[in-house]
Amino acid sequence: GVRLLLVLLTQWEIHGKENVPENGPLIVVANHLNFVDPPLLSASIPRRITFMAKEELFRSRGRAVIRAFGAFPVRRGKLDRQAIRQAMRVIEHNDVLGLFPEGKRSQNHEIGEAEFGVAFIALRSGAPVLPIGISGSENIKGLRSIIRRPSVTVTIGQSFAFDREEGKISKERLGQVTDIIMGHIAKILPTSYRGLYDK
Repeated sequence: GVRLLLVLLTQWEIHGKENVPENGPLIVVANHLNFVDPPLLSASIPRRITFMAKEELFRSRGRAVIRAFGAFPVRRGKLDRQAIRQAMRVIEHNDVLGLFPEGKRSQNHEIGEAEFGVAFIALRSGAPVLPIGISGSENIKGLRSIIRRPSVTVTIGQSFAFDREEGKISKERLGQVTDIIMGHIAKILPTSYRGLYDK
Protein backbone atom coordinates (compact mmCIF):
# COMPACT_ATOMS: atom_id res chain seq x y z
CA GLY A 1 0.00 0.00 0.00
CA VAL A 2 2.72 2.48 1.00
CA ARG A 3 4.78 1.56 -2.05
CA LEU A 4 1.85 2.26 -4.40
CA LEU A 5 1.17 5.62 -2.71
CA LEU A 6 4.81 6.63 -3.07
CA VAL A 7 4.81 5.70 -6.77
CA LEU A 8 1.57 7.61 -7.37
CA LEU A 9 2.28 10.68 -5.24
CA THR A 10 6.02 11.24 -5.61
CA GLN A 11 8.90 10.77 -8.01
CA TRP A 12 10.55 8.19 -5.79
CA GLU A 13 14.02 6.81 -6.48
CA ILE A 14 16.10 4.29 -4.55
CA HIS A 15 19.85 4.00 -5.02
CA GLY A 16 22.10 1.31 -3.54
CA LYS A 17 19.50 -1.39 -2.87
CA GLU A 18 22.25 -3.96 -3.44
CA ASN A 19 23.94 -2.68 -0.26
CA VAL A 20 21.23 -4.14 2.00
CA PRO A 21 22.48 -7.41 3.58
CA GLU A 22 19.94 -10.17 2.90
CA ASN A 23 20.02 -11.50 6.44
CA GLY A 24 21.60 -11.10 9.85
CA PRO A 25 21.28 -8.26 12.35
CA LEU A 26 21.28 -4.73 10.98
CA ILE A 27 21.00 -1.18 12.34
CA VAL A 28 19.45 1.13 9.75
CA VAL A 29 20.23 4.81 10.40
CA ALA A 30 18.87 7.77 8.42
CA ASN A 31 18.40 11.52 8.52
CA HIS A 32 14.87 12.65 9.37
CA LEU A 33 12.86 15.18 7.36
CA ASN A 34 9.19 14.21 7.50
CA PHE A 35 6.73 11.98 9.36
CA VAL A 36 6.55 9.84 6.19
CA ASP A 37 10.21 8.77 6.58
CA PRO A 38 9.54 5.50 8.51
CA PRO A 39 7.08 4.13 5.90
CA LEU A 40 9.38 5.47 3.17
CA LEU A 41 12.32 3.46 4.57
CA SER A 42 10.13 0.39 5.05
CA ALA A 43 9.05 0.55 1.41
CA SER A 44 12.63 1.12 0.21
CA ILE A 45 14.22 -1.87 1.93
CA PRO A 46 13.34 -5.50 1.23
CA ARG A 47 13.50 -6.42 4.95
CA ARG A 48 11.09 -5.62 7.78
CA ILE A 49 12.33 -2.78 9.99
CA THR A 50 11.45 -2.37 13.67
CA PHE A 51 11.68 1.34 14.49
CA MET A 52 12.72 3.05 17.67
CA ALA A 53 10.41 6.09 17.86
CA LYS A 54 10.21 8.99 20.31
CA GLU A 55 7.59 8.30 22.97
CA GLU A 56 5.55 11.43 22.16
CA LEU A 57 4.49 9.76 18.90
CA PHE A 58 2.71 7.04 20.87
CA ARG A 59 0.40 9.74 22.26
CA SER A 60 -0.19 11.44 18.91
CA ARG A 61 -3.03 11.00 16.40
CA GLY A 62 -0.81 8.83 14.21
CA ARG A 63 -0.03 6.31 16.99
CA ALA A 64 -1.93 3.47 15.27
CA VAL A 65 0.30 3.88 12.21
CA ILE A 66 3.41 4.01 14.41
CA ARG A 67 2.42 0.75 16.11
CA ALA A 68 1.54 -0.85 12.77
CA PHE A 69 5.17 -0.34 11.80
CA GLY A 70 6.24 -2.37 14.83
CA ALA A 71 7.80 0.66 16.51
CA PHE A 72 8.62 0.86 20.21
CA PRO A 73 8.98 4.06 22.26
CA VAL A 74 12.18 5.72 23.43
CA ARG A 75 12.55 8.66 25.81
CA ARG A 76 14.66 11.38 24.23
CA GLY A 77 17.53 13.20 25.84
CA LYS A 78 18.72 10.36 28.05
CA LEU A 79 19.80 6.76 27.64
CA ASP A 80 16.48 4.94 27.98
CA ARG A 81 17.55 1.54 29.33
CA GLN A 82 14.29 -0.22 28.52
CA ALA A 83 14.38 1.02 24.91
CA ILE A 84 18.04 -0.03 24.63
CA ARG A 85 17.13 -3.51 25.88
CA GLN A 86 14.34 -3.75 23.30
CA ALA A 87 16.72 -2.57 20.58
CA MET A 88 19.26 -5.22 21.57
CA ARG A 89 16.53 -7.89 21.43
CA VAL A 90 15.71 -6.92 17.82
CA ILE A 91 19.40 -7.27 16.92
CA GLU A 92 19.80 -10.56 18.80
CA HIS A 93 16.93 -11.99 16.73
CA ASN A 94 18.91 -11.11 13.56
CA ASP A 95 16.30 -8.51 12.66
CA VAL A 96 16.56 -4.94 11.38
CA LEU A 97 16.46 -2.03 13.83
CA GLY A 98 15.56 1.39 12.38
CA LEU A 99 16.76 4.62 13.99
CA PHE A 100 16.74 8.33 13.26
CA PRO A 101 19.80 9.36 15.30
CA GLU A 102 18.77 13.03 15.46
CA GLY A 103 15.71 11.98 17.49
CA LYS A 104 13.52 14.54 15.73
CA ARG A 105 12.69 15.91 12.30
CA SER A 106 14.94 18.59 10.83
CA GLN A 107 13.28 22.00 10.55
CA ASN A 108 15.49 23.20 7.67
CA HIS A 109 16.28 19.83 5.94
CA GLU A 110 19.88 19.91 7.23
CA ILE A 111 21.15 17.19 9.59
CA GLY A 112 21.12 18.41 13.19
CA GLU A 113 22.99 17.12 16.20
CA ALA A 114 22.50 13.39 16.80
CA GLU A 115 21.89 11.75 20.15
CA PHE A 116 24.23 9.08 21.53
CA GLY A 117 21.73 6.17 21.60
CA VAL A 118 22.66 4.86 18.16
CA ALA A 119 26.38 4.84 18.99
CA PHE A 120 25.69 2.98 22.24
CA ILE A 121 23.65 0.28 20.44
CA ALA A 122 26.23 -0.04 17.63
CA LEU A 123 29.09 -0.49 20.13
CA ARG A 124 27.20 -2.81 22.47
CA SER A 125 25.98 -5.10 19.67
CA GLY A 126 28.75 -4.92 17.07
CA ALA A 127 25.94 -5.23 14.48
CA PRO A 128 26.48 -3.75 11.00
CA VAL A 129 25.23 -0.17 10.58
CA LEU A 130 23.55 0.70 7.27
CA PRO A 131 23.52 4.46 6.52
CA ILE A 132 20.63 5.84 4.47
CA GLY A 133 20.26 9.37 3.14
CA ILE A 134 16.75 10.70 2.51
CA SER A 135 16.31 13.81 0.38
CA GLY A 136 13.13 15.47 -0.89
CA SER A 137 10.67 14.00 1.63
CA GLU A 138 10.47 17.43 3.32
CA ASN A 139 8.46 18.52 0.26
CA ILE A 140 5.64 16.04 0.94
CA LYS A 141 3.10 18.35 2.59
CA GLY A 142 -0.35 16.86 2.33
CA LEU A 143 -2.54 16.79 -0.74
CA ARG A 144 -1.27 20.07 -2.21
CA SER A 145 2.17 18.61 -2.89
CA ILE A 146 0.75 15.62 -4.71
CA ILE A 147 -0.10 17.70 -7.77
CA ARG A 148 3.60 18.53 -8.10
CA ARG A 149 4.78 14.95 -7.33
CA PRO A 150 7.93 15.95 -5.41
CA SER A 151 11.19 14.10 -6.06
CA VAL A 152 12.10 11.83 -3.14
CA THR A 153 15.44 10.02 -3.17
CA VAL A 154 16.53 7.26 -0.80
CA THR A 155 20.27 6.52 -1.04
CA ILE A 156 21.54 3.39 0.69
CA GLY A 157 25.23 3.46 1.56
CA GLN A 158 27.69 0.69 2.40
CA SER A 159 27.28 -0.99 5.78
CA PHE A 160 30.08 -0.80 8.35
CA ALA A 161 30.52 -2.05 11.91
CA PHE A 162 32.38 -1.34 15.14
CA ASP A 163 34.02 -3.90 17.40
CA ARG A 164 31.80 -4.81 20.35
CA GLU A 165 32.56 -2.95 23.53
CA GLU A 166 31.61 -4.32 26.95
CA GLY A 167 31.57 -2.35 30.20
CA LYS A 168 31.21 1.40 30.53
CA ILE A 169 31.49 3.40 27.33
CA SER A 170 32.74 6.96 27.82
CA LYS A 171 30.83 10.02 26.56
CA GLU A 172 33.87 10.89 24.49
CA ARG A 173 33.78 7.51 22.73
CA LEU A 174 30.01 7.78 22.16
CA GLY A 175 30.51 11.24 20.65
CA GLN A 176 33.26 9.97 18.39
CA VAL A 177 31.20 7.02 17.12
CA THR A 178 28.09 9.22 16.67
CA ASP A 179 30.16 11.54 14.44
CA ILE A 180 31.41 8.58 12.38
CA ILE A 181 27.85 7.25 11.89
CA MET A 182 26.44 10.68 10.96
CA GLY A 183 29.40 11.28 8.65
CA HIS A 184 28.43 8.15 6.70
CA ILE A 185 24.86 9.45 6.32
CA ALA A 186 26.05 12.95 5.34
CA LYS A 187 28.43 11.58 2.71
CA ILE A 188 25.58 10.04 0.68
CA LEU A 189 23.35 13.14 0.86
CA PRO A 190 23.40 16.23 -1.36
CA THR A 191 25.67 18.91 0.16
CA SER A 192 22.77 21.16 1.19
CA TYR A 193 21.45 18.41 3.54
CA ARG A 194 24.68 17.66 5.39
CA GLY A 195 24.40 20.39 8.02
CA LEU A 196 26.63 19.85 11.05
CA TYR A 197 28.25 16.78 9.52
CA ASP A 198 29.47 18.36 6.28
CA LYS A 199 33.13 17.43 6.76
